[in-house]
Amino acid sequence: MESHAGLAATPRALPYYVAFSQLLGLIAVATTGAWLGLYRGGIAWQGVLQFNVHPLCMVIGLIFLQGDALLVYRVFRNETKRTTKVLHGLLHVFAFIIALVGLVAVFDYHRKKGYADLYSLHSWCGILAFVLYFVQWLVGFGFFLFPGASFSLRSRYRPQHIFFGATIFLLAVGTALLGLKEALLFKLGAKYSTFEPEGVLANMLGLLLAGFGMTVLYILTRADWKRPPQAEEQALSMDFKTLTEGDSPSSQ
Repeated sequence: MESHAGLAATPRALPYYVAFSQLLGLIAVATTGAWLGLYRGGIAWQGVLQFNVHPLCMVIGLIFLQGDALLVYRVFRNETKRTTKVLHGLLHVFAFIIALVGLVAVFDYHRKKGYADLYSLHSWCGILAFVLYFVQWLVGFGFFLFPGASFSLRSRYRPQHIFFGATIFLLAVGTALLGLKEALLFKLGAKYSTFEPEGVLANMLGLLLAGFGMTVLYILTRADWKRPPQAEEQALSMDFKTLTEGDSPSSQ
């Protein structure tokens, strides 16, 4: 179905779900800042406040920006495939850089304080998510942005790329929830069960992160909301496969 000649129609409910996801994500980022500012003293690169750089960067990078990168192919339905690929890749680059800053901050803080590294489930899941995210970006760049991979190889890898993208995103959300609970237990201890204001605010943050993750995943799993291939993309795909493999591609 097309709303104008050559333009794919946007499913009626899609913009509302996308807007809702952005609302949840932005509130989650703001709530993270409020939690760190009100109860953890704010953020700085030196002193005890250096640790607070870690949760803020991870929420912005590995959750909010990564989620937005996953939604690019749902939101930009009529732009050229090349444009959406570049935007998808750039958002992932920004997410990776911001997450790297958060990772460096926590390791540097632990080193200065003499604390142990990588002993908790949160840290194990976090390193796993970060490494998988980096590998996913490198492999995705090699297959989809760097000219060289054959049409059939791209087609075979695409389902794995989509699966691992969603899996890494959910792993990042789950890791953030583990870290949030860990931080609360370290500071509040038994007072956590007495509905301390910090605990209530952090619990709300956890619900916002979970809600953002579920909303993004729902948008991604709606098959009828996928970005339809444009006529010029199908022609380019046919030309590309003919050049690389000597035959015509089947419709996708």
